[in-house]
Amino acid sequence: MAGGAMLTMDRNQLLMPRTIEGMIASGHVVVIKDGNALQLDAWLDTHPGGKLAIQHMCGRDATDEINVYHSAKTLAVMCRYKIGTVELPWTNFVPPIRGGIYRAFDAIEDMESSSEDESSSSKLSSMLSSLNSSSTSLEIIEEDYTCKFRSTRVKQLSMAKDPAVSKPNVTIHQTRDEYVSGIVQDNIDLDIGKNPSLDTETQQEIMQKYRALHDRVKTEGFYDCNVIAYGKEIIRYSLLFTVFVVSLRAGWYMTSAVFLGFFWHQIMFTAHDAGHHGITHNPTIDTLIGMFIADFCCGLSIGWWKSSHNVHHLITNHPVHDPDIQNVPLFATCPTFVNSLHSSYYDFTFAWDAFADIAVQYQKYTYYPIMGIARFNLYLLSWLHLLSPRSSNLGAMAWTRPTEIGFMAAYWFLFGYCLLWRTIPTWTLRVLFVLVSHIVTAPLHVQITLSHFGMPTADLGEAESFPQRQLRTTMDVDCPEWLDFIHGGLQFQAVHHLFPRVPRHNLRKLQKLVREFCADTGIEYKILGFVDGNKEVLGRLSEVGRQVEIMVQCQKYMAETGESGLH
Repeated sequence: MAGGAMLTMDRNQLLMPRTIEGMIASGHVVVIKDGNALQLDAWLDTHPGGKLAIQHMCGRDATDEINVYHSAKTLAVMCRYKIGTVELPWTNFVPPIRGGIYRAFDAIEDMESSSEDESSSSKLSSMLSSLNSSSTSLEIIEEDYTCKFRSTRVKQLSMAKDPAVSKPNVTIHQTRDEYVSGIVQDNIDLDIGKNPSLDTETQQEIMQKYRALHDRVKTEGFYDCNVIAYGKEIIRYSLLFTVFVVSLRAGWYMTSAVFLGFFWHQIMFTAHDAGHHGITHNPTIDTLIGMFIADFCCGLSIGWWKSSHNVHHLITNHPVHDPDIQNVPLFATCPTFVNSLHSSYYDFTFAWDAFADIAVQYQKYTYYPIMGIARFNLYLLSWLHLLSPRSSNLGAMAWTRPTEIGFMAAYWFLFGYCLLWRTIPTWTLRVLFVLVSHIVTAPLHVQITLSHFGMPTADLGEAESFPQRQLRTTMDVDCPEWLDFIHGGLQFQAVHHLFPRVPRHNLRKLQKLVREFCADTGIEYKILGFVDGNKEVLGRLSEVGRQVEIMVQCQKYMAETGESGLH
């Protein structure tokens, strides 16, 4: 067994990148944290946050991601997975799930010249032969001696800083793929020009300053739960639910539906906190709170939400990997989706078809109507998750799946049978009640998409640090403090993405420190008012819609004239 083999090793031996590469090529999951190499094979199928969260960190220095997502207790447990140390700074590999290609350890001659590597290579070679090889879809290269690293994109880039770069990079007689690739490359160059350099020294400096900021967050009590604030929340939820019940008993069905929608809208903010273990910081207690709110009160799976949301936080706004922006054929936030990309989260190809050609052209008009009925899609995704293998292997948290199914069944019994069927007298009123109560929650769905739909989707490679990627792809929403309860902490998404376990009532104070961090590092802190933020999202949807319109017109032109290429 892998664990047994690890015990025979010197956990403090120095492992060279070539050795780590060989292990990953053999199907093992190796992650770097604080200069230590952790072999996480045994944790992959039992990780409460899902296996994808680990797979996206394979071959990378995930120190910052691991530290901000886990409690001190969990971090201590990770020591048991240590198999050696590495030299820092570590140059990140492209994780296999993102297309990284690795050389098998014994497939080619070891090209490392150091004596330490020869020693560790021989140790690892014997260890790998004793391990049970797990099945892997990695492509092993035996002739091409180049391992795909997505390291620095260090062409810096006087040309990227040229305003002309922002203009569409379209030439005559381009194919559809060339047109899309040109736009994507323009966006990459534009983001490189607007952000700090991706060279190792700059990114290491950003990471060190981020870790110093995290130390302040811990020592200054930002992780402490504001019990009084949550007490006020409970009072507000109770009042909304009371008005819903009283109105229902009085026969004021539409009034009742409105306040049920308000109740759902407000209480889900606390489910979000619980899903991040940001209330008590006890995984079991916070999970129970999240299940009671999301599954029992709202009919939505907190397990599904955590599964997709964890990946969203780690690889934010990546078209191939972030499920939160994968909404084809209804929406496309970048032209990459035109290429019918395959989602690593859903393991499903979002085929771009004739319907998408039409729908995306008009997405700026359909955005708000679809947000009004988005809750119905969440019901579907919740049940698909609970009935899939993805929810069945969570180790010590395996009890959550049957508990969620029970809570959601109870929700549908109370909402579907007791409320709709037994209490509301006619089909017309039943349909109206469902529509009104669900449409009232539309602002929540707008808030969820607001911080990301208008932000960059460009992938700048593995050299980009965790804090820079989070700030580059996430926007905060400016509002007065007295309106915080309306936004429920979602207005501080950039701050939240840097420190996801900080309770939301502390985010406004933490925002000041994040502003200072951004000023110090040169990373843009994007913040707009609610109205301007909506304009930003609609502008992005309109821009992509226009790009699709150009491609469609070009296809018609080619069909009519027999010519090829975009003009």
